[in-house]
Amino acid sequence: MEPVRFGLVGYGFGGRYFHAPLLAAAPECALLGVVTTSAERRELIGRERPGTATFDSLEALAAAGAEAVSISTPAGTHTELTDRALDLGLAVVCDKPFALDAAAAWASVERAERLGLLLAPYQNRRVDSDFRTVRALVEEGRLGTVTRFESRFERFTPDPGPAPAGGGTLLDFGSHLVDQALVLLGPVTSVYAEWRVRESGLDDDVFVSLTHASGARSHLAGSWSEGAPGLRFRVTGTAGSYVVDGPMDVQESMLLAGETPATLGDAWGAEPEERWGRLRRGDDGEVVPTLRGRWDTFYPGFARAVRGEGPLPVTARDAVVTATVLDAARRSATEGVVVRL
Repeated sequence: MEPVRFGLVGYGFGGRYFHAPLLAAAPECALLGVVTTSAERRELIGRERPGTATFDSLEALAAAGAEAVSISTPAGTHTELTDRALDLGLAVVCDKPFALDAAAAWASVERAERLGLLLAPYQNRRVDSDFRTVRALVEEGRLGTVTRFESRFERFTPDPGPAPAGGGTLLDFGSHLVDQALVLLGPVTSVYAEWRVRESGLDDDVFVSLTHASGARSHLAGSWSEGAPGLRFRVTGTAGSYVVDGPMDVQESMLLAGETPATLGDAWGAEPEERWGRLRRGDDGEVVPTLRGRWDTFYPGFARAVRGEGPLPVTARDAVVTATVLDAARRSATEGVVVRL
């Protein structure tokens, strides 16, 4: 198919290390240029991506022939930029958090649907290596009926703590943690949360407990100040538990090292054996080979959807559901109550 002409808005950490390399590596996408008003980042783009155009505005990007845009800017700008891009006739991928609250998320979804344009949240963590393996084990019935899902994004960088651009740990890490829980276990009926808010006004440590309509529970933790990070996953079912202990999915470190799906081919997203998880039944256990991480499928899937050749990899309405749960968690943490949905 003809590649979709993509623009990228923002060239901070996410745009530079995640979105630009994955867009450039996807044959279904043509990276037209980057929107940034920073002279320093324009110079950086010139060094790292020679020949890549830079633009002062979304309007200039659209006038240059862009068909779609990926937004990777501070959280507080996501809704404004998403809506402006839609009004310019562009299909939009917006990084997490998709919006600061569910009302803003829903307004953008309605706008996209009214204009007949595609809109998707960038939920790349759905195709993390370890989470793909979790889903496969559940779908194959190897855990029996899942009763509890434990998931953690924890690190130890208390100084300076979470960056303001992410909007705090609940929004930044929670957007992925909650989305994964919803994908695995379905709708939520109640939410309980705890958090610690730093002098910066941002929460740097959060715990969220979800009760799903199925009766299963999710225990989700995100932290910038955990000196002893816990298990990445412990998924408990009536027939056993799957445990992943160790660093997060390898794809991030691959990108930070300058590797891409184009340079690594079938080695992209492959976890070394020492990082594989275990299926446990009391004292008995077995190592389970971890499936490859597939962040390289998101942009090709979105491009095919733009061309009318396939579904969106993630729907924007999913982002509204995630934002609704995060709103409830914020209220629970603030008021000390269980919030019913």
